[in-house]
This record gives sequence, structure tokens and C-alpha cells, in this order.
Amino acid sequence: MRNEEWKQAEQALSAIQIIKQGTNDPVLIEGEAEDLQCIGIGTDAAVFLYDPFPLYAYKLYATEAIPKIQAEVTVYQALKGSPFFPVYYGHGERYVVISHESGMNLYDCLLYGISIPRQVTQDVEEARSYVREQGLNPRDIHLKNVLLQDGRGKVLDVSEYIQEGNDQRWEHLMWAYDHVYPLIEGKKLPLWVLEAVKNGYYRLDPANMNLPEFAERIRRLFMRK
Repeated sequence: MRNEEWKQAEQALSAIQIIKQGTNDPVLIEGEAEDLQCIGIGTDAAVFLYDPFPLYAYKLYATEAIPKIQAEVTVYQALKGSPFFPVYYGHGERYVVISHESGMNLYDCLLYGISIPRQVTQDVEEARSYVREQGLNPRDIHLKNVLLQDGRGKVLDVSEYIQEGNDQRWEHLMWAYDHVYPLIEGKKLPLWVLEAVKNGYYRLDPANMNLPEFAERIRRLFMRK
């Protein structure tokens, strides 16, 4: 029964609609179901827990993003057995089912002043190497896609790993971890600061990105408040 029990959430999931808004904007959720609780919102999908079976996480996609489901399934099947990613269980027409992973994502760690150990970054580097060994491309790794889990790193959202090109998001985070994070480690960062950094980053031209200059602009913004 265990390998099929996740399907019992389908009726509850059918009551929920995911509305895509923009490339970098979080989706909207319409509808509700008594046994479902949302635990995460992205730009293409939202993630839910189904109370009767809390070991599973259901990533429910917006209509426009449904073609990404097969890509995600293909990637999870290729990464099977790696400790750095959730376990894949199956999928439906609008959703993917993976293991529910405990822990706080790195964005929330900054928000609540939770220290991010170097081991987390090392685990992500190992995860990226493993992805490449499977012939895939580790893209779209950012603060909300990495969990701090018992002092280790767990990587979420593998849907872009079949795409080409290096978006350099993780490399830029590593620069910030080495050059900026030592100054703020253990401090609670206001939500407006994190959102200002995120929105400012999205407006930068990747081909002409000057990280030290960007970091200085954010520092001056923070000091004015």
C-alpha cells in the first residue's frame, strides 16, 4: 500500500488551482481543501502537505507550467539514490510527489538569524557535481531551494536541470557567503532587506554583474534605515 498511498490526496488536490503570475512572481492559490496545507510557494507551483500522509509533499503546478512536470520526473529518476535531494514517489496530471523534507530554507535562516554552516555549501557543491555526473545541469539553486537539515544541505526543485546554460545563481551566493555573510552571520535580517536584495539582483545584467558594487549599494541602503 505504501507505494500507492500518496494517490489518496488527488481529490483534495483537485479543489486547488494554481495561478501563474509572472517569471519571478509567486503563484496565487485559489480554492481550499480541509486536509491540505501549503508549505511553499514558487513561480510555477505551490507545495502542499496532505494531513493523512504527512511524509509526502505535493508540488502542484499552474496550468502553464504543467509541461515542466515530465522534466522534473526525468531529473528525479536520474538522481535516484542521492542523499542531497528529496525522494521521488510519483506524479499526477498536475503534480509531482516527493518526500517531505524537514528543515529551514536558507532564505528563512537569514530572516531568523539562524547560522548557515560551511557544511551546507559543501553539500550543495557535492550535489552539483553529482548532477553533472548524471549528464544534467544544476541550475536555479538559490536561497529558497536549499534546506538546512540537521547541519547539512538538502537541495530542492530540480525542474531546470535539463536546461542548458549556467545562471550562476549559486556562484553568486557563494561569493556573498565568503565576502558578505561573515558580517551578518547570526543576525536577523529584516524582510525588506532580503526582498530589496532579491529584487535588485533580478534587475542586474548577468553579463555585466559587479557583485562588490551591488553589495555596497545594499549596504548603503541598509545603513540609511
